[in-house]
Amino acid sequence: MKEQTSYPKEKINILFLENISDKAVERFRAAGYTNVKKMTGAMNEEELIKAIKDVHLIGVRSKTKITANVIKAATKLQAIGCFCIGTNQVDLETAKKAGIAVFNAPYSNTRSVAELVIATSILLIRKILDKNKAAHDGIWLKDSKESYELRGKTMGIIGYGSIGTQLSILAEALGMKVLFYDVATKLPLGNAAATKSMKDLVSKSDIISLHVPETPETKEIVNEKLLKSFKDGSILINFARGHCVEIDALVKHLNSGHLSGAAIDVFPVEPKKIGDAFETPLRGLSNVLLTPISAALLRKRKPILERMSAKNSLII
Repeated sequence: MKEQTSYPKEKINILFLENISDKAVERFRAAGYTNVKKMTGAMNEEELIKAIKDVHLIGVRSKTKITANVIKAATKLQAIGCFCIGTNQVDLETAKKAGIAVFNAPYSNTRSVAELVIATSILLIRKILDKNKAAHDGIWLKDSKESYELRGKTMGIIGYGSIGTQLSILAEALGMKVLFYDVATKLPLGNAAATKSMKDLVSKSDIISLHVPETPETKEIVNEKLLKSFKDGSILINFARGHCVEIDALVKHLNSGHLSGAAIDVFPVEPKKIGDAFETPLRGLSNVLLTPISAALLRKRKPILERMSAKNSLII
């Protein structure tokens, strides 16, 4: 008989939360791991403590918090897979002490986010939100006032990592000038240029896009003080982390007209599941595009003409 050199695959319990792709389940099962459980939603700490007792491998996205209490209850846990770009949802120090491997997928939605930043930049700088609403309200708002092309404008990128560099390439391909700021020295791509400070960057940029991790250092980096340095009429895009922006200060500068618009995809407080009530001071502002972490939502879909309906149409 062949000698057993590792723990039997059929005895390893795997738990996937937050609707992780079925392909992950299929690949594990094809490799001989038969005990794979998938759930569509996240779990709170109490629920996770109960569920993780006999789990060897767990896969999560950004909603599930793997706290110290959860790790202490996970007596068999060997690895935590974060199916997203960060690991801030895991108590890394406790996991390290317990000998649990933690890994992420840093390139999982790089292109998705970069494309969405470009798309929202066009919508906002062309005042498409206002024109769309007017058309749905029966008003013909054929007006080019304060509506511009991206070409010739300046994209300011805060955080020049995987997503920031991808965005840099796309923005320059559209004829934009690119400035970036990063706490670490980064090699610029194309004609992009580094700035010495965030204040310098925002004062020269027409569109400012955030691409930083959630750390104590990045909490509310876009605050009242920095917003005062933003170029008049500029646009803020945050597809990074909700805590990176001081929301009340942003609302103030949007209402005053200092900023012409914003696209926010992440929030300091977010609903736990689909259909839950959503509250933010940004609601109701016509120059703000609000989306529910849509930068990470990407699925293979039918051709667009097969999916269009009057309910979800955008009238321009």
